[in-house]
Amino acid sequence: MELTEHQLRQFNGSDPSKPIYVAVKGRIFDVTTGKSFYGPGGAYAMFAGREASRALAKMSKEEEDISASLDDLTDKEIGVLKDWEKKFEAKYPIVGRVA
Repeated sequence: MELTEHQLRQFNGSDPSKPIYVAVKGRIFDVTTGKSFYGPGGAYAMFAGREASRALAKMSKEEEDISASLDDLTDKEIGVLKDWEKKFEAKYPIVGRVA
């Protein structure tokens, strides 16, 4: 399955009949089983239905950081993102890619 970033936004947890997706480095993970974290009111709800790579790398919940852009990240931030990516891979199924 391939979704644009606009289409991905439909999977933000606001519609309980749809799964919750978060994209990391272009891969879309189904994080529905973690809805207490990614669903409405969850600690990471701002990432639901979004490409969250930059924000995860920077350990940021700021709106301006929630994007696919990896430009100007430090080596440490790239390492943090790789750690997040491993956690997602271990815990959630990959269901597609961001177009």
